[in-house]
Amino acid sequence: MSMSLNSLTISQARAGLRNGDFTATELAEACLEAAKAATELNAFCHITEDIAMSRAAAADQRLAQGDQSPVCGIPVGIKDLFCTKGVPTQAASRILEGFIPEYESTVTNKLLDGGAVMIGKLNMDEFAMGSSTEHSIYGPAVNPWRARESSDKRTPGGSSGGSAAAVAADLCLAALGTDTGGSIRQPASLSGIVGLKPTYGRCSRWGIIAFASSLDQAGPMTRSVKDAAIMLSAISGHDSKDSTSANQPAIDFAALLDGDIRGKRIGIPREYRAENMPTEIDDIWSEGAHRLRAAGAETVDISLPHTEFALPAYYVIAPAEASSNLARYDGVRYGRRATLAGGDGIIEMYEKTRAEGFGPEVRRRIMIGAYVLSQGFYEAYYRRAQRVRTLIKQDFDRVFHDGIDAVLTPATPKSAFRIGEIGDNDPITMYLNDVFTVPVNLAGLPGIAIPATLSSDGLPLGLQLIGRPWEEGDLLNCAYALETALQFNNKPDKWWSFDAV
Repeated sequence: MSMSLNSLTISQARAGLRNGDFTATELAEACLEAAKAATELNAFCHITEDIAMSRAAAADQRLAQGDQSPVCGIPVGIKDLFCTKGVPTQAASRILEGFIPEYESTVTNKLLDGGAVMIGKLNMDEFAMGSSTEHSIYGPAVNPWRARESSDKRTPGGSSGGSAAAVAADLCLAALGTDTGGSIRQPASLSGIVGLKPTYGRCSRWGIIAFASSLDQAGPMTRSVKDAAIMLSAISGHDSKDSTSANQPAIDFAALLDGDIRGKRIGIPREYRAENMPTEIDDIWSEGAHRLRAAGAETVDISLPHTEFALPAYYVIAPAEASSNLARYDGVRYGRRATLAGGDGIIEMYEKTRAEGFGPEVRRRIMIGAYVLSQGFYEAYYRRAQRVRTLIKQDFDRVFHDGIDAVLTPATPKSAFRIGEIGDNDPITMYLNDVFTVPVNLAGLPGIAIPATLSSDGLPLGLQLIGRPWEEGDLLNCAYALETALQFNNKPDKWWSFDAV
């Protein structure tokens, strides 16, 4: 084939594997070679070559016997938040140093059962807290895209920045991410790929290191909408080990993609037209609406009146849940334990271990969470934020009840920014990167980011579609139609590899 094996989409690779054009072993070798050559991107924190080659050989045997699993032989990267048996899993944090799980998360186990090939673990913001993958014990991940006439390194977004960079740079055919407030869709948009956040409960959270349990959701990051549909089918389904897992059957989502959206009603929320929105973000949003109308859909101006309160509500609820979830990391049972001085007791051990083990952004969110849950502030902050969350969900419920099939918004307020551009002393500016994505998590809805165009300086810009709960098939089909109309086929210049040309 003229295209490099590691540059294929899942659907292309699946056809080639079944036709005998190449083997799963050859496909895995191509991705491993690309991953090992891309150290400057720092997308992988662990490359699992032995596991990859073993699973590829097993996939070749299954394929020879006629295995029809949609992901059999497909090389994937796994965010460092997913527990993977026998492979270090640190959530990009010092406090989990040395932790090697004896079990596999449900989602990664589904991929394993389907014959997928794990290439390695991917870099991320520590405990998924961040929008730039700069808060990582492994160092920042780097976006394969560069601005025109610039050598500045850009963030791939976060927290699933390693996943986004790996897919965008052709280091694997797909990756797993997690999305708590936009951590799949925001990095997908900044890196020029597709990122799907399913309905809360569609994919099991068992074996995923928790950040905010009522918001976290696993999802795929891919090069096309069809690939996202294939991956979602492979990883979704009810899990009795997860009390928040919904009893929804696994569906062949790819089979639902025909691109016919005639008669669909697409909502355009006026509240997402943020003050001081860059002109090119507004332009691509308008262009997306135009393309959907040209495909036969109707666009409708809608109101989601509580949108302005989504970000502050999120940054009360998510830290509160994080402070509770991260209380388990105390240096007693697993992970890092601080060196103690003579006379130190159990309290000193907890304090020193957590001070050494957690990075500044995680410490900040733990303190915020502990504050809003404390006596005297619980009602004023946490309970009020939960009421706002209910109002945001009711806004979406109302527009869907009124016949809206999907909602179109920008995915991010700007293109990828330079690494180090937003410092640790300016967290609010960093948090504003999630302004378009956070409401989806608060409402538990499915959302997808698809690449739309390049900015004036040559960096990807994406659009977001938000769907009805449990109707990922319809959402994916709308996204498929929009992807077909926009025809984003751009790739970053390969500057990071020793064989760059």
